[in-house]
Amino acid sequence: MSDRARRLEELLAIAVQDLTPDESGEALELLAAEISGHDRRYYQDSAPTVSDADYDALRRANAAIEDAFPDLVRPDSPSLRVGAAPSETFAKVRHAVPMLSLGNIFETREVEEFCARVRRFLGLSDGDELMMTAEPKIDGLSATLRYERGRLAVGATRGDGFEGENVTANLRTIAEIPSRIAAGDVPEVFEVRGEVYMRHEDFAALNRRMEEEGRPAYVNPRNTASGSLRQLDPKVTASRALHFFAYGWGEASSLPASTQMGVIEALGRWGLATNPLMRRCASAADMLAAYAGIEAARSALGYDIDGVVYKVDRLDYQDRLGFVSRAPRWAVAHKFAAEKATTRVLGIEIQVGRTGALTPVARLAPVTVGGVVVQNATLHNEDYIKGLGRDGEPIREPGHDIRVGDAVVIQRAGDVIPQVLDVVVPERPAGAAPYVFPTTCPVCGSHAAREPNPRTGRPDSVRRCTGGLICKAQARERLRLFVSRDAFDIEGLGTRRVQELFDDGLVAAPADIFTLEARHRAGQIDLLARERWGETSLANLFDGINARRRIGLDRFIFALGIRHVGETTARLLARAHGDIETFRAAMVAASDRDGEAYRELDNIDGIGPVVAEAIAEFFAERRNLEAIDALLREVTPEPTESSDTASPVAGKTLVFTGTLEKMTRSEAKARAETLGARVSGSVSARTDLVIAGPGAGSKLNEARKLGVAVIDEDEWIRLIGGAGTA
Repeated sequence: MSDRARRLEELLAIAVQDLTPDESGEALELLAAEISGHDRRYYQDSAPTVSDADYDALRRANAAIEDAFPDLVRPDSPSLRVGAAPSETFAKVRHAVPMLSLGNIFETREVEEFCARVRRFLGLSDGDELMMTAEPKIDGLSATLRYERGRLAVGATRGDGFEGENVTANLRTIAEIPSRIAAGDVPEVFEVRGEVYMRHEDFAALNRRMEEEGRPAYVNPRNTASGSLRQLDPKVTASRALHFFAYGWGEASSLPASTQMGVIEALGRWGLATNPLMRRCASAADMLAAYAGIEAARSALGYDIDGVVYKVDRLDYQDRLGFVSRAPRWAVAHKFAAEKATTRVLGIEIQVGRTGALTPVARLAPVTVGGVVVQNATLHNEDYIKGLGRDGEPIREPGHDIRVGDAVVIQRAGDVIPQVLDVVVPERPAGAAPYVFPTTCPVCGSHAAREPNPRTGRPDSVRRCTGGLICKAQARERLRLFVSRDAFDIEGLGTRRVQELFDDGLVAAPADIFTLEARHRAGQIDLLARERWGETSLANLFDGINARRRIGLDRFIFALGIRHVGETTARLLARAHGDIETFRAAMVAASDRDGEAYRELDNIDGIGPVVAEAIAEFFAERRNLEAIDALLREVTPEPTESSDTASPVAGKTLVFTGTLEKMTRSEAKARAETLGARVSGSVSARTDLVIAGPGAGSKLNEARKLGVAVIDEDEWIRLIGGAGTA
């Protein structure tokens, strides 16, 4: 499992409401890349690496995060596209009407919600008729057939939904696709949309032929149908016994009916194959009955389906409902549940990700799930092993904790690692002991901690290694951050080169970067022996490293890679402490969490308990301090100077409380910081001045109790006067 996949799994294990904006942005970036890769493998390569259920889970996660953080929606968001770009192998076809995808639902209540949502949009009362159609969702490859004056002119794949591949010659080989429609009511232009698929018996016969010829067998009918349709030689396509079901239409100069069912019946009259299980439904109950009936018939159909598609029947209603993002409002796919299997837990291992997260993985007795043999399953975190969710609520029955030796029900989900759903407790072996989650990192031995969740007050579900600078599991990513543009930004030492040095054992910690030259000249290492390294490039590298031996304190702090400490927080910390000696001493003092130093850290405006806890954990680890001190023997962080040392508030700690009427709180804070002040979120003995507006409460009382000077907003404006302005 790649670091990116593992990091995505870590983020998706966090409830959406508990994600920070930074975590959400990172998750959306990883999801965009992950889903794009799956789209390419599914639509272009006809070789998907995850099940439909796994893919749908990624899409749902992306949609949920975008709903919670609409400002973070990316230009390359999966919600803004369908499929993948067409292959360069075939000529491209621009779809006159985009071939969009469908939204997915999975629960009974979602069917009722879909109907209610449509009624609300259309302004229908409960008594108004709302007919739906229900039909099997064929697991194949979508295609469009453009008929002009009844003759098949162009046939194409879906592609990215807007542009597909011209596979007309191949589509003509499919028996259910007529080259000419002779019916008198065929419109001048009509694009038939449908699904190309392969029957189970034809798939089995093809694999028998492959076996006889000594060639590898195909994996499943869907992939085979997709690859067969996209053969360069139509004769190969013709030999694969492909089939086609028509389910809709694109561009049409006119329509033969005013309902979905009516148009599909017309397609049948015109000689196109339509699914005989399609039916009209008058209510959500009817739709669920159709779903149950189709699911019950699934195993006997002779071809693969993965759900049921519901569509609003009236076409004028469809027009009014329109589309949202990549899918119509008037249709939805009710997917079948993912396949499951039962196996036994042979062991539980802990993997450490690039962010230090300790992720438990179950080693399983091999079992086949959905045609794939699996031997590993993610257990997410220690609470999941105990049967608890993120907020401590039970997610399994009492006593259904996961133990080595247990029989467990698994389901493929996320990447290629499946997850354990439940424990078959009656089959638990005698003596199976509850699993004890480690409190130290199995890679470096540092303390592994669970940060507090600011919303619930409970420990976070993920336990993380605190040895950020010395843990080998995290070292590569930490070094990549260390040399990044917003950190040390060493010329000639980008992320790729530092990764190479790390992989070859030449750089394991940040200080090692600054000892490269000394070690090379002493003959301890030979950098000139490395590929693409010469005297000039090496001299330039050493110059670049030496040029960064003095660096701003904020960049130094950011480069340490402390969890939750980004560029903005690093600047806050640098501004609040001024120099490296003060910062280091204050953070070490804060690491006990009980004294004034920790409260001062927590009170820095913009820090808060989550960041303060992460910083305290980092500085509580002795080996992190050793790594920092080793780095400080090589580099000198430059003190942070106030923007205006002559201002009356330079170097002072201020607290704003109550309502400000002449400027916003953000403006006041920014102005104070520009003038060299530190803004805190609470009053303490170290507070120099409190600016109190109307409604000031406990902070004002605390200031009076401690004897801290208090002024109002007008006095504040007079105090700073024109200071700090151009």
